[in-house]
Amino acid sequence: MTAIAIKLNSIIQLTDNQFYQLCRENPEIKFERNAAGELLIMPPTGGETGNRNFEISVEFGIWNRQTQLGICFDSSTCFKLPNGANRSPDVAWIRKELWDTLTPEQKEKFPPIAPDFVLELMSPSDTLQETQEKMLEYIDNGVKLGWLINPKMRQVEIYRLGQPVEILTSPQQLSGEDILPGFVLNFSIIWR
Repeated sequence: MTAIAIKLNSIIQLTDNQFYQLCRENPEIKFERNAAGELLIMPPTGGETGNRNFEISVEFGIWNRQTQLGICFDSSTCFKLPNGANRSPDVAWIRKELWDTLTPEQKEKFPPIAPDFVLELMSPSDTLQETQEKMLEYIDNGVKLGWLINPKMRQVEIYRLGQPVEILTSPQQLSGEDILPGFVLNFSIIWR
């Protein structure tokens, strides 16, 4: 099952605060909102995807604690992108100096910022086209580096600001390049 889109704009246009309150009042439902203002209800992940997500997040967390270069976020964090969309990547990272430009209130709610890095891990309920469109949306909104990991096809699509998408088949590891200095993701935790 892919995300369910609910078109509310002809009835009501949710403000950012109303969207935030809707999410707070319904914590058991994972909402996103696209640039057109449609409310998206995201299905929960299954066990395999949830475990892979956790393992990937641990790797980012360890690297970030060692380098202290930025702030890591899990899939429950919603970002307000410049195009108006509210998106929750599976993993996100923001340079500390960029994060520090936000006010305490902005940090508390849905940060109005495009992360420096995002990662999307495809689950069986995701469609490749919709996930690729989401990755392009991230890049179009200022994300510098993005990885789309497709365990079923054993592929990684690398999205870079201002560059064409690069597709790798069954990589053993992947470097965070100059966006995530010194970070290397070992794919033995994903290709099982």
